Amino acid sequence: MNHIKTLPTLLKGTVVISCLLSLFSVNVAAKEGDLQQELKIAAVSQRADIKNNQIIFNGPVKITQGTININADELRAFSAENGQTKTLVAIGNPATFSQEMDDGRIGTASANEIRYDLATTGLLLTGNAKLDQSGSQVTGNVIRYNIEAQELVAESTGKGEDRVITIIQPENFQTEEKPKQKLPQIPVKKQGNQ
Repeated sequence: MNHIKTLPTLLKGTVVISCLLSLFSVNVAAKEGDLQQELKIAAVSQRADIKNNQIIFNGPVKITQGTININADELRAFSAENGQTKTLVAIGNPATFSQEMDDGRIGTASANEIRYDLATTGLLLTGNAKLDQSGSQVTGNVIRYNIEAQELVAESTGKGEDRVITIIQPENFQTEEKPKQKLPQIPVKKQGNQ
């Protein structure tokens, strides 16, 4: 008998998990073509460490690529010897990331450090990390998000009150309500005049 009572609880849990998955999948489709656009970096100054394949930009720094915008106090751009891996590390208080989604909404992220790997389209948000889509949010100490694959992992330090917090706005998980079925009416015989 206990298994019957737990079914509604399991169904509610499944609905919540489905909502969480849809929160960062359906609405977070990155703007088509952003990653094929030129990458522009505007800064107050820059210096190159050619030996280590690194350029350091001092800010404020603004990076744009299509509808992607990154703002930081400092930016470090790294390139591997083979040129295959290109990474941007934005540092700020906080550094911010935003991108227009296919549906026209803007997705934002912020953290003390944002690491953006151009080859894998991965974002690594470290320190006071926050990801926001249509008012729904995920916060934690570290958030990993792959823009192209639409995969998200959030972690906390696990110390004290530090936890991963997820806030889902009602419009992101409400489903259409099915009309209530009317019970069949049973004819009632009147007594008296028949």
